Amino acid sequence: MAKSKHYYIRKTHRWLGVLLGIQFLLWTMGGLYFSWSNIDEVHGDFQKKEAPLLSSNLSLVSPTMVLDSIKKVHQIDSVVSVQLIEILGKPFYQVRCISALHKEDNHQHNQQPMNHLANAETGKLRGPLTKEEAVEMAKMRFNGEPKLKSVEYLTTTDSHHEYRESPLPAYAVTFEHPTNTTVYVASELGTVQKFRNNKWRLFDFLWMMHTMDYEGRDNFGNILLRIFSVFGLVTVLSGFALFFVSSKWGKRKRDIAAQTKNI
Repeated sequence: MAKSKHYYIRKTHRWLGVLLGIQFLLWTMGGLYFSWSNIDEVHGDFQKKEAPLLSSNLSLVSPTMVLDSIKKVHQIDSVVSVQLIEILGKPFYQVRCISALHKEDNHQHNQQPMNHLANAETGKLRGPLTKEEAVEMAKMRFNGEPKLKSVEYLTTTDSHHEYRESPLPAYAVTFEHPTNTTVYVASELGTVQKFRNNKWRLFDFLWMMHTMDYEGRDNFGNILLRIFSVFGLVTVLSGFALFFVSSKWGKRKRDIAAQTKNI
């Protein structure tokens, strides 16, 4: 006995529903968490102290003096930025520049960014932040009196790391706190970069489930999401088709067609 179109539509709809059901559940859970979460708490804004301001009575050297000092050590082709920052109560110039290094293997130039710190009052260059300085800066920017839990020095991060696509090297300073917050301090830039807590980590995980980008989180054009979008459309259309063939009007049309065939 030949199976009807009704049977195949129902079977297609059923299996598509099973296939997409888990992903629809994850999308719904993610949407609920996103809409019910306070984004300031996710970003850890309530834990951040404002960066200390520098006195207006400072006597600063010219950035040109700092650039001249850097040129004695490295070849500088262009300057990205020169910024006055505060490090543990003292003014420093944060200089970001580009140096072209000749590659002997292919006779081409490869641009590599470099970061330098210099005392803004004396012009003297200094090295990257030490572990002790990074911890002290993290404590100064963390609201309250946090107790140090661990410190990790990062030189690389993968696409799933919570500090991905951020300035390296950096110190990951984790405190004993109910939120399990980690403060990331870029050693060469001399600045606090990010706060990461448990709410952010859950948000990030659900965001990955939401976008279905299991490599970098933010690619809305990934092939898996496109496939499931098409499957979702087919599921909806098969549902409409199932409703149509199951309705009285659809059944009446099939009965008329059967009677016509028997005549």
